[in-house]
Amino acid sequence: MAKRIVILGAGESGAGAAVLAKKQGFDTFVSDMSTIKDTYKNMLNERGIEWEEGKHTESLILNADEVIKSPGIPNDAPMILKLKSQGTPIISEIEFAGRYTNAKMICITGSNGKTTTTSLIYHIFKKAGMNVGLAGNIGQSLAYQVAECNYDYYVIELSSFQLDNMYKFHANIAVLMNITPDHLDRYDHQMQNYVDAKFRIIQNQTPDDAFIFWNDDPIIQRELHKYGIHGHYYPFAERKRGRNRRIRGTGQGLFYRTNRFQHGTGGTGTDRNP
Repeated sequence: MAKRIVILGAGESGAGAAVLAKKQGFDTFVSDMSTIKDTYKNMLNERGIEWEEGKHTESLILNADEVIKSPGIPNDAPMILKLKSQGTPIISEIEFAGRYTNAKMICITGSNGKTTTTSLIYHIFKKAGMNVGLAGNIGQSLAYQVAECNYDYYVIELSSFQLDNMYKFHANIAVLMNITPDHLDRYDHQMQNYVDAKFRIIQNQTPDDAFIFWNDDPIIQRELHKYGIHGHYYPFAERKRGRNRRIRGTGQGLFYRTNRFQHGTGGTGTDRNP
């Protein structure tokens, strides 16, 4: 019997996840408490994917082997709590899509500026002639592109909501723009919970990967040492630094300047916390 995948939410993320799940041969079902847009209904119908709208039917959801949750659904939604209580794995569309591609992932997060940065990086890759897709909060669903395209690289804008349900996904290049208080209602009004969500972008990185971050951000500076960072550090800053200033928690201190921005030389992080 095929593994049963249930997707909660049928927007860009959920519909794309359904397309990929169906292509992988899974028993696929989509449920959305709201009305599903005609575009996505057609996408599902064309592939013979079962769906419902305006409700969550427990008998069709609680029998899932795995659930893909759209990022807009809170972690404390009633159906999510029921799934958690019975031990059903709940993942994001990004986590799911990452299982079925060997493409390199360039991932960008931050409280501000991530859409602009993601768009710029994608533009640079395209201009350089790279076979690249744009995904996450902008562009088409990553899962849909993995199912229907064959890109070598993906430039992905990631919100904290998407990062919450990512566990084994691997960002080859992770970019953390900044961290300021945002969406705290989704994080029990605890800033640390939001910070932890943002730093999930570096989980599963290896010494072959890169972590680029805004070195002037006080929260990033304060938190760096906590996460057992394995990728190479590439800090950047707007203000000129003393030549021997070290990044707190990294043991790295060399910088070079290009125009008004200052960049680290890419030393490997030394922290290896559990």
